[in-house]
Amino acid sequence: MDYQNCKLCPRQCNVDRTAGKTGFCGCPDVAMVAKTMLHLWEEPVLTGGGASGAIFFGGCSLGCLYCQNRAISGGAVGTPMDAPKLRQTMEDLIAQGARNIDLVTPGHFLPTVAQALETPVSVPVVYNCGGYESVEALELLRGKVDIYLPDLKYAQSDLASRLSGAPDYFSVATQAIRAMVDQVGPVQWEGDRVVKGVIVRHLILPGFVENSLKILDWLGDTFRKGEILVSLMRQYTPMGNLPAPLDRRVTDEEYDSVLSWMYLNDLEGFTQESDSAEQTYIPDF
Repeated sequence: MDYQNCKLCPRQCNVDRTAGKTGFCGCPDVAMVAKTMLHLWEEPVLTGGGASGAIFFGGCSLGCLYCQNRAISGGAVGTPMDAPKLRQTMEDLIAQGARNIDLVTPGHFLPTVAQALETPVSVPVVYNCGGYESVEALELLRGKVDIYLPDLKYAQSDLASRLSGAPDYFSVATQAIRAMVDQVGPVQWEGDRVVKGVIVRHLILPGFVENSLKILDWLGDTFRKGEILVSLMRQYTPMGNLPAPLDRRVTDEEYDSVLSWMYLNDLEGFTQESDSAEQTYIPDF
């Protein structure tokens, strides 16, 4: 798969990005890097108390109504980087002390990312995405990614359609997560750090507890205990002028009910405190 007749994401735009055309992501055939940083706020098991070497890519294949990275997700934002330049950026972050390379929303640049990772780097590679991924495109990363960090946002197609314009989200994302587990296997630890495996993130949305419960049901029914980890996130922060109930934070009652359901499904993973729902945790783009 490549940038010609692009089908890298499930939108299947089929445009020739090498000829200057753009599809849903709004991006050209060169990786757009919006920000690089030593990121302190990813799950602690990814860093063991250090920092992730985060590379934030411009553009996105989802376009969520409530996106917290909207400053960079709307199109071709950032510095163009070919594979050698992207690889050098990774090496620079490692030299600064990064405990992993954290690729944030890279799916629409997979050919460049795969080429940059043709030779293994010295730290785990984390593929941090919205979950709306093509199984066929993920094959470009087989043997190159150590940890998959996908979201699983929606179990309800009407909600996925309304908030992300992707009514097929659940079927696509669940197939992608299965493929990720197939690639990297069950979670592996070295001390207090995860060095291989899949960590599924789920962001609780205010007013949509039932959606979260269905997500946790699927995870509990699909994977053995400890095969994956779950990161249950309550960091939802209203961004911009959003309609109710997205104009407020998650309540303690909503969070507690979802957390209890996670434990009832015998899922292992991580939770967040209420103070995570602050704009100070969103990188300054």
